Amino acid sequence: MTGKRHRGKVLDAAQARFAGYAKPLVSEALTRAARLDENEDDYHKLRVALRRLRTLLWAWRPLFGRDLDEPGRASLKRMAAAAGDARNWDIAAGLLAQQGEERIANRLAASRSDAREAARRVLAGRTFGRTLLETVRRANRMLNASPRRVPMKRFARARVASAERALDKRMRRAKKAGRRDYAALHDVRKRAKRLRYLLEFFGPHLPRRRGKRMKRLKKIQDRFGNLNDVVSAEHLLACHREIFDADAGADAALASLGKLRKRRRRAAMKLLA
Repeated sequence: MTGKRHRGKVLDAAQARFAGYAKPLVSEALTRAARLDENEDDYHKLRVALRRLRTLLWAWRPLFGRDLDEPGRASLKRMAAAAGDARNWDIAAGLLAQQGEERIANRLAASRSDAREAARRVLAGRTFGRTLLETVRRANRMLNASPRRVPMKRFARARVASAERALDKRMRRAKKAGRRDYAALHDVRKRAKRLRYLLEFFGPHLPRRRGKRMKRLKKIQDRFGNLNDVVSAEHLLACHREIFDADAGADAALASLGKLRKRRRRAAMKLLA
């Protein structure tokens, strides 16, 4: 009986549970990467899967240290950026079309195609799959070698609490910094996303009251995500003015995006009150 109880504790330890969370995300990322030609939404969903993997590495950081965490998360971040570059062109074109700038939006077709091809070169090759699998395997090796067993429930609640403190801190900082400090607003979005992923991962291990914060987190993600979309589109177009040659319509399009950014920033700032 003692042996069974001991095995139960080992299986319920956080060290033993990492792979169960990571493997489905690796599988999804590989599936999305293999069919990037078929659906432009796969770029976004691939990036989300990689972000969730980075969140797992952050969550388990106290158990395997930075030796794996920093290079592992950095690799995933570079991969997500490749998918993100392609996705950003799609977002920019969509926003311009929504603002009635279809003619300018159509000018982005070649750049969107180039960005997708660049992403496919990074994400559809064997290196991508090997990097994902080796990151998870290395994490498991380090966790299995750890002599200290941490109960999953205690671990999950501690990491969620840490993420909550980080978000609260970033929200206070953003409120104090004001509307002109976009970096502070962007930090709020990232921390809210991390906390939401953790709540989704660890829901069964958390008190019910934790679920009440999910609705607010979704609202933060929506408003700050909408703001990030237009800021990214503005930056992309400003860095690629050559697309428009001497077309005066480019200035009108950027001005239209600027007005949209201000409206979305005001909406996001209201959630900091």
